[in-house]
Formats: sequence, structure tokens, C-alpha cells
Amino acid sequence: MTNTHLNFKLLAPVAPKKPKKLVKHKDIRIDDYFWLNDRNDPEVIAYLEAENKYYEQATESWQPLRDTLYQELRSRIKEDDESVPYLYNGYYYITRFEKGKEYPIYSRKKASLDAPEEIMFDCNEMAKGHDYFKLGGIEISLDNRYAAFATDTVSRRIYTLKIKDLLTGEILSDVIENTTGSSAWANDHQTLFYSRQDTTTLRHDKVYKHVLGANSSTDELVYFEKDETYDVSIYKEKSQQYLVISINSTLTSEIRTLDANKPLGKFKVFQKRMRGVEYSISHFADSFYIVTNADDALNFKVMKTPLKHTKKENWVDVIPHRTETLIEDLDIFKDFLVVTERTKGLSQLQVIPHQGTSYYLPFDNETYTAYTTTNVDFDTSILRYGYQSLTTPPSIIDFNMIDQTFEVKKEQEVLGGHFDKNNYDSKRLWATADDGVLIPMSVVYKKGLELNGENPVLQYGYGSYGHTIEPSFSSNRLSLLDRGFIFVIAHIRGGEYMGRKWYEDGKLLKKKNTFTDFVACSKHLIEQKYTSASHLYAQGGSAGGLLMGAVINIAPELYNGVIADVPFVDVVTTMLDDSIPLTTSEYDEWGNPNKKEYYDYMKSYSPYDNVAKKSYPNLLVTTGLHDSQVQYWEPAKWVAKLREFKQDNHMLFLETNMKTGHGGASGRLEILKEIAREFSFVLKLEGIER
Repeated sequence: MTNTHLNFKLLAPVAPKKPKKLVKHKDIRIDDYFWLNDRNDPEVIAYLEAENKYYEQATESWQPLRDTLYQELRSRIKEDDESVPYLYNGYYYITRFEKGKEYPIYSRKKASLDAPEEIMFDCNEMAKGHDYFKLGGIEISLDNRYAAFATDTVSRRIYTLKIKDLLTGEILSDVIENTTGSSAWANDHQTLFYSRQDTTTLRHDKVYKHVLGANSSTDELVYFEKDETYDVSIYKEKSQQYLVISINSTLTSEIRTLDANKPLGKFKVFQKRMRGVEYSISHFADSFYIVTNADDALNFKVMKTPLKHTKKENWVDVIPHRTETLIEDLDIFKDFLVVTERTKGLSQLQVIPHQGTSYYLPFDNETYTAYTTTNVDFDTSILRYGYQSLTTPPSIIDFNMIDQTFEVKKEQEVLGGHFDKNNYDSKRLWATADDGVLIPMSVVYKKGLELNGENPVLQYGYGSYGHTIEPSFSSNRLSLLDRGFIFVIAHIRGGEYMGRKWYEDGKLLKKKNTFTDFVACSKHLIEQKYTSASHLYAQGGSAGGLLMGAVINIAPELYNGVIADVPFVDVVTTMLDDSIPLTTSEYDEWGNPNKKEYYDYMKSYSPYDNVAKKSYPNLLVTTGLHDSQVQYWEPAKWVAKLREFKQDNHMLFLETNMKTGHGGASGRLEILKEIAREFSFVLKLEGIER
């Protein structure tokens, strides 16, 4: 169905055209909407507000459906919920929610779960007076007295770092502005290391040292990364013995370490950066374990080196490279190594005893996700991990690595009285890409599915940065499944679902594989009668929004509706502007358009540059005024240009959240309102009114 069934007759906003000539490599582009790149211009704000008003008026009749959806989504949530406690350095730590409240409460109990609760941070109180609130990383000093914490009240991921005395409840006078939110305590309980970003590009480029009680203006700069393609972070090893500065570009790593007992010392280079070599470290006893792609280990391997001999020539293999298995993570225990792996798209947890035979935890679902969670103690035989699938709510499980028994500590409750996992089915399908490669899809639907071509399908994709969209459970998604929708995750190239090569084949000068893979999945769903073009919908956000923009330029006829959340759609202009956050650090992902080869390739797929006079699907585009990752003007310009060029009467909406950034609303209940709005878009297009 199209918008002709929705019966609205409003005039959409028309953005003024103010041509700007952009020249690179002797190529001329005329950008009529470049002027939208100024959030301080009243005319820009007026345009965004006009688009919001148009969206609200055009969809006013949808409000009853939105209200129904919101109440439905909320009814499934256990509002007075809490996490599984974990024991760390003598205290049990718990995160909990109270009924009707938006934000978590962080608490702890000393030595026993029967001990009195100590509330460390009540984010509901801290958020008062703010439209947006985010609590950054909480770092507890080794003596358990001080908690460093960071807050963002604008949604640009620029955090103010403060320190709380957990014994007295006092917030100390130490205030450090413009941080990344990450920090780490030295073992003297007085020295805090933290990272800062460039105030313009927001690149994480500096690590400072702060002494308790000192004015932050006197803090010592301990590391500055000059190379604009790298970001830095600071953390403390699980062993508590080392502070680590991690320096990373898309392709290359460098690590520096400092004895946490010697905060006056200098960080030492673990292994200097080697172009194309990534590595991460974990300290245990007399060694560092290293997960790395060194020695052409495309899917990574595990190596080991003595504490005092950390250069590459001293590294020895512990788990060799395997062409069919991607190593994703490593957890170290006194008597065990636990390796998180991925083979043929499926997560696996391999337990390797220091003495004995290795084995894998048994998972028998056709599509699922498993992952280790909070394992902070070396001297234990208990592995805590999570498991979920498209039909199974998340569980936190304690696994005894000696006798291989399980204890389910918690399974997410789905309230509302209607959910039964046995009412749903999931499977994997495989589409054939243009170059013959098989592309997997994870699919979930309510039982009783008929392959008649009439089922509504929401196809989701991302496909960038090697990030895998896991086949995870969503209680929110039930509102679509119970109304007859099929939900599909297209595991396209650019992610790492099928291993590291899957990522390499979907980036730089192979980026178009990401888009054509998604289209191939859509065609497969139509050919196999799961759906038809009049019932197929697509969704993606951020780099997944780029995906949406690209596929509707390639094959707009395949989709009845598309949701593009905070979409990265003006690729060439953004990647040419090194003052924009994230640009220089992503040259190894997208390419550097200052080089003509990459410029030409980017221009050939950039959604904004390839808008044409043709029919497009119904579109809902969302953004946030304070977005630090994909600036609001990208989707705003894209929508303005689409309005000018599109040859159809389909819906085109731009919704700008004037108070938030990349992640949308910060409150857990407010987020449900955003989901209800997006669900109402596809449901209304499908003619489903309730």
C-alpha cells in the first residue's frame, strides 16, 4: 500500500536553494543545500522545525496507533528490574530500575547480598532538569572509596568527569570538563588517568593525569596522539597491575603500559605500531596474552609474551590462526582460557583448561548469539555468559568449567501475558550476491507462515566497521511479529558475521558489495515468496542509514517503505571535511577522498550525490540536532534534495529530535515512544490500523 490510502493533503516544506560550488580533483559539484550546515542559523532551525511540524500534522491520525504501540511495548517490560549481581573487590555491584522511572540506579553491597544497599548513583535524580542525560563509565578506586564518573547532558558524547567519595556521599570539588568519559585509577587511590578529545573534531587524542584535590587546569598531559587517523583510550587491566593506553586506527594498533603502582612513572610502548597489525592485550601472572592479526592472521590468533619482553619478536602462538574461525575475544582465568569465536556466522565459546582437553559450550539453535559477560575474578571456575536468540529472551548463565554444569541466574521476563517462545520460529536463509557469494540472513516470524508473497517484511542491515548485527531477541519486535510481520537481519559484507574477510570485502573500494548484498537479500525474499515489493520494508541507522540511501538509489522499486535513522548520506562532503568528528580516523574504512581514486568511488555511491529524478519508496528519516557522529545536516540536506527530485507522491518525512544526538532519547521509556513512532510508519503503510 502507498500513502494514497492515508489521505493527507499537506504541503511539505521546501528548503531554499543556495548553490555552493564544491571543487575537488577538477570535479565540480553544486550543493544547493550546503547552507543547512549551521545549527546556529535561525533559518536552519526554522526549516528543521517546519519539517517536524509537517511530520506531526501529516501523521496526526496515527496517534492512536502510536499510543497503542507504546503501551504495548511498555507492558512487556519489567519496570522494577535489576541486573544479576557480580562480586568485585569485596563488593556486590547491582544496576536496577524502579517502576515508572527512566534511568538506572547503581548500587553495591559489601561482602554479602544481605548487606545494606549503598546507592552510588541514582540517575533519575541526576537527570532532573535535563532533556538528555547519560552517565558515563563508573571507575572505583582500588580501596573502594572513590568513584570517578562522567555525565553528558547534551548528547554529543562530551562528558564532565567528577569524583564521588562513596564513604561520605560527597561529590568532590574535582571537575574535569570536555572528557571522553573514560578514566582509570592508579593503585594509590589518588591518581586518576583520563582521556580527552579535540574540541572541534571530537577525536580522542589525549590522556591526562589528575591528582585528587588538584585543579584540573594543572593536570599533566601524559600522551598526545598527533596522527589524525588514530584515537586513544585509557583503561586498567583486569589484574589491577597495569594501566593501558590503547591507540587505534581502523587498521593498526599500538599499546602503552604503566605499572599501576607507579603513577609517577612513564608509559612504556608494548609494541610500536605496524601498519595493518591490530592487537589487544590481557595481563595474567607472568605473561601478557595478545589477540592479534599479526603474521597475516586474517581471522586473528592468540599469542603470549613475557612481561619484560613485549616486542613482537618475543610473541609465541597459543591458539594459532584458523581460516574458518574468527577470534573475537579472550577471557583469562587462573586455570582456563575462554575464547569467543565465530564460525560460519555463529558465536562459539571455547573453554581451554591449562591442564586437560578443550571443549565448546553446546548451542543447538540455527541462529543465536552467545557472549561472555562480567568475569572480573581470575581465581574461579565459574564462567558467566549470556545467551539469546531471535525467539529466546536473554539469559545470564553461570557455567562451571570443571563439571560443565549450568545455572541460569536470570532470564529476561517478557510481561504482558501473551509471550510464548514456542509461538515463533527462526531460521537462516542464504541469498546469492551479484558475484556469486552466499549472503546469510537471520529470519524470525510467528508460526503459521505461508509463502504466498503477501507477508510484510522488515529487513534490517548495517554492514560497516566490521560490526556484526547479532540475531538477538527483542520484546519490542513482538509488536510487529504478532501483526504478521517477518523480521530479517541481512548479514551483509562490511560486518564480520562470516569472518574478517567479510569485513575486508565490504569496505574501501569494495564498499558497494554492502549495498548490492542487501539488494540481493531483498530479491531473494521476494523470489522465495516471503514477501513482495509492495510489502517489503527496510531499516538501517548511521552507517546503516548510508546503506538505506544507497539501496533506494540502486533499487527503489523493491521497497514500499524505508526507515533511515541518523543516516550517513553525504559521504563525499563529510569525508573531505577534516574538522567534522570521526572523519580522519575513518579514512581506512571509507577511503581518503583527497586521493582521486577514493573520491570517484565514494561519489559513485554517496546517497546525496546520486539522488535522481525517479520514484522513491515512502521514507521516514530521523536525526538529532546535537549528533556528533552523523551531523544533522546530512539527513536534512538529503531530504531537501529528495523533495526536489523524487517523481512520486510517496511519503517523505524528516524528524529531528531538537534535544538529543546520535542515540536518540536517553530515558528507557522515552525510547519506547521513538520505537512506537517508527513501527507506526510501516504498520500504517501496510494498512494495519491497530
